[in-house]
Amino acid sequence: MSKREKQAAKAAAQGPDAFDRWFAARYGDRWPALLAAMKGTDGQVARANPFAQPSAVEALLGPLPRTALAGCSSGGPLPPPARDGAGLCTHYNLDAASVRVARALPITDGARILDLCAAPGGKSLILAERMGSGELVANELSAARRGRLKQTLSDYLPPELRERVRVTGHDATRWSLYERDAYDAILLDAPCSSEAHLVRQPPLPADWSPARSRQLAMRQYAMLAAALDAVRAGGFILYATCSISAEENDGVVARLLERRSGRVEICRLEWQTGEATEHGQALLPDTTGEGPMFAALLRRVS
Repeated sequence: MSKREKQAAKAAAQGPDAFDRWFAARYGDRWPALLAAMKGTDGQVARANPFAQPSAVEALLGPLPRTALAGCSSGGPLPPPARDGAGLCTHYNLDAASVRVARALPITDGARILDLCAAPGGKSLILAERMGSGELVANELSAARRGRLKQTLSDYLPPELRERVRVTGHDATRWSLYERDAYDAILLDAPCSSEAHLVRQPPLPADWSPARSRQLAMRQYAMLAAALDAVRAGGFILYATCSISAEENDGVVARLLERRSGRVEICRLEWQTGEATEHGQALLPDTTGEGPMFAALLRRVS
């Protein structure tokens, strides 16, 4: 890139319209529709709690087939959860793309699972429901968010299952200092730019800059590298963000593939919606009504 081009790029990344210019340059003619979709829909669904009493769930969400008690029900305003006779919450409201991500991590009965950035806990609930006789470690560095995570697990999981879910508060980038080669499956839903939340809560920060995305990508890579050390050979890592920034998505995965060559491979997700990217799958609201969400499934080779 020439000096003039660098100066132009720097100028485009500054000022009150920098956000719009930056993503318009990357998404082209698609950007207005994508921006409108991010502002106009949150893709939320009410996911029934399979451990709650069906009658309590149906009182809020309507009659559901038995299989739907572990699935999603949407349409119209989503009611807040209530409690059944045993004190468990009836359902959890979250983005449909988050449900897809939590279901995409390969889990076998008896597996040891790690949710590296678990709060507020919606995905952890799905992992706990899927683990069979296994165990789940739900990690969250922030004390405040960790408190919310603990409350979510207590509100939705029966005591006998809750006993096999351990909550920790470690720095995910340093996880290999605590455990190595310890897990069969790891979910890393990494903290990210979360552009949809920015545009839904205007005004956009006046100091928004692509530099923030690059800084986040560095931390995301450190988390992903730590996850690779923590998973067992043959185990899986599902890396996910709710960012639309390629630097935080394929860019992070590409860096791991380059720096840990021979230790990890990509496993393509088999979603019937969304669009393939270089290393993963993207769910964008202008075409799917879900997300934004990026996910890439990796398997540790050695």
